[in-house]
Amino acid sequence: MPRVRWSLSQRIARTLFALPRGFVERRLGPPLERDGRTLDRNVHLLLALGERTGGLNGELAVAPMRARLRRLSGLGMPQIPDVAVADRTIDGPGGPLPVRVYRAGGAAGARPGIVYFHGGGWVCGSLESHDSSCRLLAEVAGAVVTAVDYRLAPEHPWPAAVDDALAAWAWVNGHARELGIESGRIGVMGDSAGGNLAAVLSLAARDRGLPLPVAQGLVYPAVDMEFTAASHATVGVGFGLERRIMEWFRAQYVPEASHWRDPLVSPQYALDLAGLPPALVATAGFDPLRDEGDAYAEALAAAGVAVRHLHYGDTIHGFFGLGLVPGGLERATEVCAAMGALLRPGA
Repeated sequence: MPRVRWSLSQRIARTLFALPRGFVERRLGPPLERDGRTLDRNVHLLLALGERTGGLNGELAVAPMRARLRRLSGLGMPQIPDVAVADRTIDGPGGPLPVRVYRAGGAAGARPGIVYFHGGGWVCGSLESHDSSCRLLAEVAGAVVTAVDYRLAPEHPWPAAVDDALAAWAWVNGHARELGIESGRIGVMGDSAGGNLAAVLSLAARDRGLPLPVAQGLVYPAVDMEFTAASHATVGVGFGLERRIMEWFRAQYVPEASHWRDPLVSPQYALDLAGLPPALVATAGFDPLRDEGDAYAEALAAAGVAVRHLHYGDTIHGFFGLGLVPGGLERATEVCAAMGALLRPGA
């Protein structure tokens, strides 16, 4: 495990998980079970606390939703102190495009690179919301991580985020030496909406003859905008991210239903997945996006793509940023290590 530093508010929050188990169990009631899975009791406690503080629930409007996500992201992950960070601004298709470059300490020399896209439903999220997760990724994967502050909907609907993702991909590839990245050893990664962008970029790079990522890391990715998978019904209410929230995000990002099956919106509908980069797919049992992520992992494998599928059946959407919960930092670290291994096949 990397060396971490918890803020005062995080240390206070962590004491809640140290309460006597009998006391906690009496207040939580019976275990929550869905689809043959049982929700982790610490995650259950987090959801119960979230109900009292609002969580993601509340008014479905842009400003309140962004404010709620900012508040939640500040609690999730500890700081990784041994990581150098540099903010840059590059030329994007819509104007200046901020990026943030992370490099952990250790041996000098070039390292693999990862271009990272944050989650947040294409409406929320920023360099700040995923700063701690990117620090962890740089440290554990042993990579230079470039996080992208792509344009958000509804101010900038699809395909603005895709265009920004492609611009950032081109920039990192063109500046690999300057950034201390091994040329030709650069992957893409993202969580949720960012996982969608990582999958979309991989498809676009293959089809447009662009440099192909050496790996794609898809953490609970949104890959099917039709929302027809069973998990949208079975765990679509009461577990943090809900179907109604995903439908609202979709309305902001891709308001025209005629685009929902475009592979650059929903990679699940690509006619051919052959020739895509090796994939890490991480999914959660109590996540509305579970079944589409699982199905995409299976479809990639069926097309001959090397896939490592990590399924955490007892947790929820967003677990990659839930280091606060006992066991959460270990899960996130395992995902980061798996991505690092994909960048160094045979190492």
